Amino acid sequence: MRCPVCGCLEDKVIDSRSVRDDSAVRRRRECLKCTHRFTTYESIINDTLKVIKRNGVREDFDPEKLRRGIVNACYNRPVTGDDIDRVTGLIAASILRDFDKEITSSEIGNRVMAALKEVDQVAYVRFASVYRKFKDVEEFIAEIRALK
Repeated sequence: MRCPVCGCLEDKVIDSRSVRDDSAVRRRRECLKCTHRFTTYESIINDTLKVIKRNGVREDFDPEKLRRGIVNACYNRPVTGDDIDRVTGLIAASILRDFDKEITSSEIGNRVMAALKEVDQVAYVRFASVYRKFKDVEEFIAEIRALK
């Protein structure tokens, strides 16, 4: 693994642990040249599952893109990084378990909304507003009322 500071290829692993529902490994590394510490993740890459977007375009399923969407929804909320990793891992695992070749982006969005509703309701409304493309305040109000 190349050090992000000095570019050296020599490092040592300081700590390893399972993350994302045991579907990935998080490793803390230390560069042997400059002693900079950095984190890497190791997971299986499934290159066969395609996501069918609303416009019909197909792209590879990317759990990291899924995680970024969840992180954005949880911004400035009392949701920990471990919570985000757990939710992302559970959603990704369920998608890979339930679908072999293709999945629609709407199915992914529904699974994210269901998970966020349990974790943080404000994050849920944030994600839903982008995912469902709310056009005005009335749609926000209707979604919030539906939570009660």
